[in-house]
Amino acid sequence: MTNSHDPIQFAYWVPNVSGGLVVSKIEQRTDWGYDYNRRLARLAEQSGFDYALSQVRYLASYGAENQHESTSFSLALLLATERLKVIAAVHPGFWHPGVLAKFGATADILSRGRFAVNVVSGWFKGEFTALGEPWLEHDERYRRSEEFIRSLRGIWTEPGFQFAGDFYRFRGYDLKPKPISKPHPEIFQGGNSTAARKMAGRVSDWYFMNGNTHAGFEEQIREVSGYAAAAGRQIRFGANAFIVARDTEKEARDVVAEIIGKADTEAVHAFGEAVKQAGKSASDGKGMWSGSNFEDLVQYNDGFRTGLVGSYQQVAERIVALKQLGIHLVLGGFLHYLEDVESFGRHVVPRVRELEERAAKRVGAPREQVSA
Repeated sequence: MTNSHDPIQFAYWVPNVSGGLVVSKIEQRTDWGYDYNRRLARLAEQSGFDYALSQVRYLASYGAENQHESTSFSLALLLATERLKVIAAVHPGFWHPGVLAKFGATADILSRGRFAVNVVSGWFKGEFTALGEPWLEHDERYRRSEEFIRSLRGIWTEPGFQFAGDFYRFRGYDLKPKPISKPHPEIFQGGNSTAARKMAGRVSDWYFMNGNTHAGFEEQIREVSGYAAAAGRQIRFGANAFIVARDTEKEARDVVAEIIGKADTEAVHAFGEAVKQAGKSASDGKGMWSGSNFEDLVQYNDGFRTGLVGSYQQVAERIVALKQLGIHLVLGGFLHYLEDVESFGRHVVPRVRELEERAAKRVGAPREQVSA
């Protein structure tokens, strides 16, 4: 549970790869190009969104035939907006942390403190093979990612940074100028395995969770919070959701039924096989997507499982229920981005804020009575 009175925040998946956010042949009035995404980013920041997360893909795969590179695309969106924070997804193994730290510092300065990074340990073996990079075993990928994050943080905050790890070494590296975000640009990560959860508790600012049930979220939040407390830290949580909010619950559920009914079966099965193979080497067998079924995989971060499908009021109530679990940020995917983001800002965000205000008054009332 969270005692925070801060409003829950909203992020959206940037559609910077083709094929949209569902592996389905349903019509998606969404475009992966820059002009569309610039318009979307400006609309999103006017509609109550705090963050945007750019995707990272290096190869055509599972419906994503074309892909814009995440860091450059993120910078373009930052320069096109005024308040939106943009999170660039990056792979250790393809980036050196010193080079990314330099890029990130410049992006943070140019955007006046709105750059963030999502460190992706990697699930798509084919990308590493095609680019001639070694494909590490699951837990080794997370060991490398932890060194990557420690290096980023150190370079961004320390003069003459020194580090001697198994994957990276720095000998008095002094980055100038440093980012303007304090203490440094925010660092996000995902992952479901014990290795991922422990890493999040030790080094990350935010832990993204795939779509899940309330019980599943509670279990992850409890475990990762425990690792963070043991390290003398605090961490915030984001939950993935595919959001379908309509006038009525039936309309929303009909949309999801059509998405699944028109799923690209071959692509969904291929994606499922790839991600489950990637997680099989996790020492605990709890890799990402280990419990996902066909319907879950149609939205490739288990977004349907979070349950943000229904009427505007139902979706708002479920978002507030997520906040009560200890979730600070909802990361949303949408079918028709421009239409659905505008509708979400118009119909759902105000209802969420009203519900939060009512909840705060209920919590505050007993205190006022006692003080009286």
